[in-house]
This record gives sequence, structure tokens and C-alpha cells, in this order.
Amino acid sequence: MSLVSEEFPDEVPLRAEEITIPADVTPERVPTHIVDYSEAEQSEEQLYQEISKANVICIVYSVNNKKSIEKVTSHWIPLINDRTDKDSRVPLILVGNKSDLVEHSSMETILPIMNQYQDIETCVECSAKNLKNISELFYYAQKAVLHPTGPLYCPEEKELKASCIKALTRIFKVSDLDNDGILNDNELNFFQKTCFNTPLAPQALEDVKNVVRRNMTDGVKDNGLTLKGFLFLHTLFIQRGRHETTWTVLRRFGYDDDLELTQEYLFPLIKIPADCTTELNHNAYLFLQSVFDKHDKDRDCALSPEEVKDLFKVFPYMPWGPDVNNTVCTNDDGWITYQGYLSQWTLTTYLDVQRSLEYLGYLGYSIIYEQESQAAAITVTRNKRIDLQKKQTQRSVFRCNVLGARDSGKSGFLQAFLGRNLQRQRRIREEHKSLYAMSTTYVYGQEKYLLLHEVMPDFDFLSEVDLACDVVCLVYDVNNPSSFEYCAKVYKQHFIDSKTPCVLIAAKSDLHEVRQHYGLSPHDFCRKHKLQPPQPFTCNTTEVPSKDLYTRLTTMAMYPYASLRCMCACNRCSYCLCHNLLKLELLRSIKAQIRRLVLSRYFIADLGPVIIRDANRKHMAQADLKNSTFWLRASVGATVFAVLGFAMYRALLKTR
Repeated sequence: MSLVSEEFPDEVPLRAEEITIPADVTPERVPTHIVDYSEAEQSEEQLYQEISKANVICIVYSVNNKKSIEKVTSHWIPLINDRTDKDSRVPLILVGNKSDLVEHSSMETILPIMNQYQDIETCVECSAKNLKNISELFYYAQKAVLHPTGPLYCPEEKELKASCIKALTRIFKVSDLDNDGILNDNELNFFQKTCFNTPLAPQALEDVKNVVRRNMTDGVKDNGLTLKGFLFLHTLFIQRGRHETTWTVLRRFGYDDDLELTQEYLFPLIKIPADCTTELNHNAYLFLQSVFDKHDKDRDCALSPEEVKDLFKVFPYMPWGPDVNNTVCTNDDGWITYQGYLSQWTLTTYLDVQRSLEYLGYLGYSIIYEQESQAAAITVTRNKRIDLQKKQTQRSVFRCNVLGARDSGKSGFLQAFLGRNLQRQRRIREEHKSLYAMSTTYVYGQEKYLLLHEVMPDFDFLSEVDLACDVVCLVYDVNNPSSFEYCAKVYKQHFIDSKTPCVLIAAKSDLHEVRQHYGLSPHDFCRKHKLQPPQPFTCNTTEVPSKDLYTRLTTMAMYPYASLRCMCACNRCSYCLCHNLLKLELLRSIKAQIRRLVLSRYFIADLGPVIIRDANRKHMAQADLKNSTFWLRASVGATVFAVLGFAMYRALLKTR
């Protein structure tokens, strides 16, 4: 009542009415609902109901009444603890009222009680009569809910709790942008701006470091703050009652009241319409590149097992298993290369975007790049049907499903894409094998990712996921007479009427080719269904297997519409059609450049109008010769034709 009226009432009722303090008059900007209790007017059942609904409980005792103080431990705290769960107990505040009636403090009696019960947040001595510490009491009550000490600090040990140390350690590592184990001035300023929206003045930075230096020897190193110094500062904040500072940091980095990363932080909402895929955007790749550089300490463009562990220290678990090393490119030591590292991230984003968002959250993407959430790192591609209609695509990742009978060579086909010949593949342990292979290919100068997925050969249980892709590889063993039949059946049942390009792979082509038991030979089957002839493939080589076939697969995935109408001599090869389409586009571009060159003012003066005709790739020019000397005009004309001929030669050479 003193809080609301700001004066002491002459007549105090047994119980005050319920009061709600609006958010705009409180320091923390939250509404506060205050409920009073009186034994004289209310039953214990009513008390228990209010305890179950409370976020914080103030136990009021009289500083001039010894029995009142004793009742705090003999009655009130046990009663409250009996009515609340051990794992979710509400914070308690001890309130010593009537401090105007005594000259001494009750703190000497109260401190042992505070040390005995961890639920007690703080103790405040006040006077309702002279309004001493009344508003402060309710400020501390709000603070106990919004910034509780319990999850952060152990008063008996006088140190941070393990869960708090773990959270602050992750925050330190995320903020340590160069991974040298020290927060330099730039990193401290970035941290300060990120959490509190304002940088520290140079003198304030020095003052902070001087406080750490005076209290510990290894808190500051090379004029930067070490992890020990960082943890000490937060211990100091809590000991001095500034819990809100530590909580502001924790919540900015995604933590909830239980010091767990929130679901909203780890899994922001992202809408993915049907027939659309998910890819990382340019900023995401820049961020991942900086993370790689940060942990590649020996600068060998590969991550050793120790460097991988260091990278994932900010995770609660190890996200990459041994199979990852057989999913992407590695160096001769089996360490994931820079290309393999980006490929794995691209693979995760394509197959399971929620997991990719979670991983980016642990690494602090939204904080470092000052984005609202990790969803800003994801590009949702447009519907594939629109790509087909417009006959162009902006996607960077294409999926190829690899189907075939058992032991047909599918795994070898996947591993060869990662540059591993048969000899290297034999070193892979069975339990570490992967059904995926991801790497880059170049299609007419554009870098694209090709994802190979080995589909298990259960013919009767092929799901929509097994069939949904951009291009299909049907693999058979040329040395096994029963191998091709599976490919033929899968094609006729699932892909014969599909617009998905299909390629037949004649695997193990280094072995003797035997006659297949199927009614048609593989070549006749391809001819009948207007497919490319079977592509010979072997990974039994001394060198790194060629990537030409994989580039062809990526090209077909990029231009699936080309298989609908063939313009090349074979009348069935979609790759050749794509090749021709791009070649024609290139020729049109060259022809336009030639036209601009020939019609420029330098040539018009001597040659007059020039006409360019395209007839079976032969270009003729006809000039209206006028008053100039014949040989001068002839020599200039010959020069023009020489330049055009050389340009055409180079263009055609590049397309090959």
C-alpha cells in the first residue's frame, strides 16, 4: 500500500487488495501483479493456489521480532518448498520490514539463512512507514524473475555454475573471430555492440582489463581478454548484483532461463513450397569460409581431426561422423578439404535445412552477420516447373539418383566422383560408407554442385524421395549377365514417361563385357527408348578418375528440357542438344559483335554497307565497291575476313 500511495496508511487492513503495476512505470518494462496473503482472512488452500501461480515470493519478517525471523526457516520456506517442484522452484526474497524501529541491521542473522537455501535470491531491509527501499524491493522481485541468480551462480562455492560456464565459453569462442584464444579490442567492441548496442570507449576498455589484471594473473594476455578473464568478469557482475548484464549477453546469444538455446533461435521459421529446394546464399558461404579459415591453423586448406573438433566445440555434440569423410572430397591424409567442407554444408542444407539452420545457430551466424535469424542464410529456389517453362535455372545444386542391382558398381561410381580410384576405395571401412557423394563440377564455366545419391535396390519399395531428382543414373555391371535387367525394369516402371533425364552407366568397363540375359541388349534398349548409348565407366585406374561423365550429368540436370527435342545428329542425345543450344547462343552473340564491328564507321567509309548471312556456318560479306582504289578495298576486306575467321575458330574451339 505504501508503494502505490507513496505514503504510509494510518489504518492498515489485514490484507491488501491485489495490485497490478503497469509495464510503463517499471524499470524492466513488464507488468507486475502483486498478491497479498493473510492467515487471518485466508485458508491454507488459497495460499497453496497462489504459491503455484507465483513467479517470485517475498517472505516478509519484522526486523525487531526474533520469532518472526525464526519463522522464515521453521515455517515459510519448508511450506513453499513442499508446494513447488524441486526442478522448478520459484525464487525467494527475504524482506526485513520495520527497519525504522531499530538501529541495528538483521543481516548477520539472515546471511546464514541465505547461504543455506539456494532459492533465496536476495534480502532487502525496508520500512513501509518512511518508504525506505520499498520501490527497490519490487525492483529486486522483478529482477529475480527476469534475471535469476540460481542458474548462473553457486553462492556456497562462490563461482559460476557448470552450465553457465559452458554457455559463456561458447559465447567467447563465437566472439573470438580469429580463434587465437583472446578477445582483442576490436572483438570486445564488436561483442559490446552486439549485446548492448554501444561500443566501449578506449578508456573503458582499459579499465575493464585493469580490473581483471588486479584479480588474476592470466586473465589478460597480449592486451586482450582470455577466457578465464571473460568468466571472471561475469562472476564479478553477479557478485555485485548485476545479474542483468550476464543475462543480457546470454539471451542475445539465444539462451533461455535454463541456459539452453531456444527452439526459436535454433529453428527459425522458413517456408519451403513444394518442388522447391534450399541452398546457402552468398553471405552464408562467406561466413562458412571465415569459420574454415579461423580453424585451419596450419593453412593447408584441409581440416585435421583436431581442427574439426575445435570447430565443433561450440556444439553440444559432434555433428559430423566418419561417413562425412566418404561423402565429400578429402586430401591424401583423409582430411576434409575446403571444397569438401563447403560441399558437406551444401549437402546438409539441401537434404535437411532445419539441421543446417541449427548448425549455423551454434556457430552464431545471425549474431556475427547481424541478421534476424539463420533463415537469412538460406535461399529457397523457385519451382522446377518454372525453370522448365523459362528454359533456364538459377539453382546451384542438382541431385542425381543412382540406381542399380546389388554389386553393380554404384558405390564405386559415387566414390570416383570424389577423386578416389578403386585402390583408395578399398581402404574404406564398411561401417563408414556413405550413400551420398557431393562435389563441384563446371558447366560452361559455371561452378555447380552435383549430389549423387545411391538408392538401395529394393525394387518394390522405391519411394517418392528415391525417384525425385534432376537426373537419373541406371548402373549395371558389364561383367554380370543379370545386372542390366534391374535397370530396364526400373526405367520402364518409373521413368519411361518422366521428364527426368536418364543415363545408362556400363560400370566396370575394364572387365570383359558379357551378354545380358534381358531381351534387348543395353545398346538396343537405349536406341528403342531414345536414350544415350550406355556410358562406359571404371574406377579401376591408376590415376584420379575423370570427371567428364559427372559434368555431363550436371549439364543434363541443368537443361532437362533439351531432352524433349533433339537437334544433334544422334537424334537422342540430350547432352549433345544442350551443347548445341549453348553453342548456338554463343554464335549469335559472336555474330552480333561482328555486326557491330563491321558496321562501325571505320569500315563503312571504305566498304559501304556490309551484309552478314548465316548458311551452314559459312559467313559471306558483300560490299558495294565505290570510288576507292580496288586493291585498297580488297586488302581491307581480306583483313576483315581474317579477323572474323579467327574469332569464329576460337569460339568453336572453346565450345569443344
